[in-house]
Amino acid sequence: MSTEPPENPEATEDAEPGTPGADKASDEGAQVSEAEAELRAQQIERERIERRKAEKQGPIEAGGKLSGRAADLLAAVRAVESGGKPAAAVFEEAPAAPRRPAPEPVRRAPAVSGEAVPAPGVVAGVREVLAQGGAPEGLAVQAAGVLGEEGAAVLRADPWQLLRVAGVRPGQADGFARALLGAGAGPDDERRGRAVTVWLLEQAALAGHTALEMSALVEALGRQGVPDPEGTVQNALSEGDVLVFQDAVAEAGAPAPQGHPAPQEEDAERPVRVLVGLERYALAEESLADGLARLIVSAPGRDGSDEDWERAAAAAEGSAAELVRAVAGHGLVLHTGGEASLAEPAALLDAAHGMGLRAWAAAHGPIGRARFAALVEGPGVATVAGLLSGAEGPGRDADGALDVDLLVVLDAPQLDVETAALVTESLPDGARLVLAGDPGVLWSVGAGRVFADLLAARLCPQVASRRPDPGPLGELVSGIGVGELNQVEAPGKEVVIVPVRDAGEAVHRTVQLVADSVPRAIGVPAEETQVITPGHGGAVGTRALNAALKERLNPGPGRFGGFDPGDRVAHSPAPGRTLPGRVVKADDEGLHLVCGGERIVVPRERVEQTVRHGWALTAHQAVGCRWPAVVVVLPGDAVPALSRPWVYTAFGRADRHLSVVHGVEQALPRAVAEVAAKPRTTRLPVLLAPQVPAADG
Repeated sequence: MSTEPPENPEATEDAEPGTPGADKASDEGAQVSEAEAELRAQQIERERIERRKAEKQGPIEAGGKLSGRAADLLAAVRAVESGGKPAAAVFEEAPAAPRRPAPEPVRRAPAVSGEAVPAPGVVAGVREVLAQGGAPEGLAVQAAGVLGEEGAAVLRADPWQLLRVAGVRPGQADGFARALLGAGAGPDDERRGRAVTVWLLEQAALAGHTALEMSALVEALGRQGVPDPEGTVQNALSEGDVLVFQDAVAEAGAPAPQGHPAPQEEDAERPVRVLVGLERYALAEESLADGLARLIVSAPGRDGSDEDWERAAAAAEGSAAELVRAVAGHGLVLHTGGEASLAEPAALLDAAHGMGLRAWAAAHGPIGRARFAALVEGPGVATVAGLLSGAEGPGRDADGALDVDLLVVLDAPQLDVETAALVTESLPDGARLVLAGDPGVLWSVGAGRVFADLLAARLCPQVASRRPDPGPLGELVSGIGVGELNQVEAPGKEVVIVPVRDAGEAVHRTVQLVADSVPRAIGVPAEETQVITPGHGGAVGTRALNAALKERLNPGPGRFGGFDPGDRVAHSPAPGRTLPGRVVKADDEGLHLVCGGERIVVPRERVEQTVRHGWALTAHQAVGCRWPAVVVVLPGDAVPALSRPWVYTAFGRADRHLSVVHGVEQALPRAVAEVAAKPRTTRLPVLLAPQVPAADG
C-alpha cells in the first residue's frame, strides 16, 4: 500500500509547543523535573544512534528482485557503503540473510544532566545570519541548538538547513536561501532537494511513519517543486541523508501471518516494497526488534519458584490470574484493557513484590503514575521518562541496565519506536517486560505503532482483560471501541449532550459548562474539569477556548508571555510529552509551574515554544490522563479530524461526568462506525519476523 506524508492535524498540532528544537534544558533546581527527565532520555537516544552509526557495517539487506529506478537507488546505496560512487547497475537479488541471534543489549549509565543551552556566541552568530536572510531572529536559540556550534557556518553554506528547525516550511527556507545566495538559489539546487527530502520524512514521522514508500516520497517531492524527484532521492542516498530498504510482502490474495512467511519456489520473484527513511528511526526500529527478540527467545529469570508463581496466580481473579501465569514463563507479555483493567497489572506488581522481585511500573505521565500508584500496595511506580533518565525508579546496575526483574509499561500505545527501543535496551538479561494498554486509544505522537504492531504480530502471549469499565461512561466508551455509538441510561447525569448550531454558541456553552453547570449540577469544580477539542486552531480550537476560559476563570494581564499565576497550562518539554499543570509565579528565572506535583521553571526563551494554556487540550495531549469531568467540544469544522480512536480517547478521559458540546450531527456516529485509525508505515513487523517464531495463541 502506498503511503504519502499525510496532513495530520492532530499529530502536527500536538507536536507543538514541544518541538524537536525546543528540547534545550536549563537548570531547574536540584530536584530533577519531568522536563529534564525527558531531555535526559533524548540524550541517551542520541548517544545510542551515534554508537550504532559507528558500528554499522555492510550493505542493507535485500530480499527480492527489482528493476528500473528502484534498482538504481538500491545499487547506489551499496556503492556508497562500499566506498564507490553511486551506480546505476541492475539490482541483483541478494541471498537470504541468515537468521541473526538477538544481540546483547547496549549497556551504559544514564546521563547525569540535561542538554546544554547553546553558548551565547553561537546563538549570536546564528542570529546574525538569520537577520541577513530575513528570517525571524527569534529562531536563533532553536536553530543554534539544532545545528550545533557551527550553526552560522552551516546556514551560510546551505541555507535550506533552516528546514531542520521545527515549524519552518520549504517556502520560508526558499526565501531565506534567496536572500543569502541571490539568483543561485534555484529549485534545482541539490542542497534544496536533499533538505526537502529530509523535511518530508520528518513530517511523515510527525504523522507516525517510520519510513515512506519510494513512490510516495517521489510524488511528495514533486509537489514541493523539486524538478527531478527520483534523482533527488538518489542524491540524498549517496550523501547519506536517508536510507533505503526493501521489505518482502505477502503475495496478493494469500497473506501470510507475520512470523510465518508463505513458502515459495526458490526461483520465484518475491514481491517487495521499497521504503526510504531517516537513520534515527531505522536504527531505533532495528534496536527495538533486537531487544524484543532477546526478551522473547530468552528464558526469564528464575526469580520466584514455580510454586510461588502458581500461588500468586491462584490468589488473583480471572484475567489477572492469566496475566500472572503468562509473566511467570515468558520474557515479553502484552496486556490489553480499559481503565478498570489497571487492577490486573497492579495485582501482578504486588505479587512480584511479595515474591521478592525487583518490580516496577512506568506510566506515560505523572497523572497516570499517580492513578496507578493508588492501586498498588507499595512503591514501584514511575514515569517512563523518569525511569529511563534515572530521575525515578530503581536506578541502574554496574552494566548500565535497569536494576529490575520485572517492568510493567503502562499506556503502551503511547510508546514511539525511539522510547520503546530505549526501554528494551535498558532491560537486563532474564528480565520480564509487560506492555499494557488500551489498544483503542490514539497511537503515539512520535513515529511508530509499537503496541499495535506487536499485537498484530502475535509473537508473545497476549492477555485481554475481561474487566469492563463500570457505569454509563464505561458502557458508552466500550461501545465506541467496537464501532457503535449507543445511547446509554445516565440517571446521575453521567453523560450529557449539549447541541449547538455554530462556533460562537459552542464556545459560550463550553465556558458555561465548565464555570457553572458542571460544578452546580455534578459537584465537580472548574479546576477538575478538562475541555478536549480536536485541534489548536479554528474558531473552537484550544487557543480560542483557552482565551475564553481564562477570561472567565482567571482574568489577568498576562504579563509573562500571556500567563498569570493560577493559569492552567500544558507544558510540552518535548514532542509527544504534555504535562498538565498550573502557573505559580513568574520572575527573572522564568515561568514557575507545578506539573504532577513537581515544580518546574521554564526559562523565558522557552515559554513560547513549550507552554500553552491548558483549560482546553487536544485528545493527543490528554491521552494517558483522566479527570473527574470532561467537556468534549465537537464544532462543525471538526468533522475531518474525527475518527473512532479520537472519539474513544476523548470520551474515555472522563471519570464521573462527560458533557459533549455537539455540533457535528451525524458525522459523530459515522466517524465511530467507519473511520478507523490512519495507517502508519513501519518496519517493525518485518524486522521481527525472521528473528522470532510466532506464538501459538
